[in-house]
Amino acid sequence: MQNFSQNSSLTHLDSSGEARMVDVSAKQPTLRIAVAAGQVRMLPATLAAIEAGNAPKGDVLGTARLAGIMAAKQTSQLIPLCHPLPLQKVEVQIVADPQLPGYQIQAEVKTKAETGVEMEALTAVSVAALTLYDMAKALEKSMQIEAIRLVSKTGGKSGDYSAI
Repeated sequence: MQNFSQNSSLTHLDSSGEARMVDVSAKQPTLRIAVAAGQVRMLPATLAAIEAGNAPKGDVLGTARLAGIMAAKQTSQLIPLCHPLPLQKVEVQIVADPQLPGYQIQAEVKTKAETGVEMEALTAVSVAALTLYDMAKALEKSMQIEAIRLVSKTGGKSGDYSAI
């Protein structure tokens, strides 16, 4: 069998090629910030109904925002091999975009830890989008969740990243 630890930079594989949680105990905690974004595309009538507060299930945007925050806090229970992190900030913004039409979703997550918060930011956006869909599906089942991506991250050994 190939020795993966010597022949690969895949940090989530052990020497036998088996998945493992990366040992970050030797790393110093540093400030880490990640921003992720995504969007939910819908018909103009659906956007108008949500904006007017006429969705059958109630507060679509408030519920989706709260779901995103809660999801970020639960990321290590959802994503195998993801470290549980002490999050100092989770902010989820959901903004109407009539040009889409639909909503732009952005999450910013911050911690001081040994590893980054990219997965937490991406999870926050994903679950906020899914919750928005769930809250508004009675209005439109053809809504599309799109373009979930990492926008930026700071801190850590790999340095800063910006998609812009």
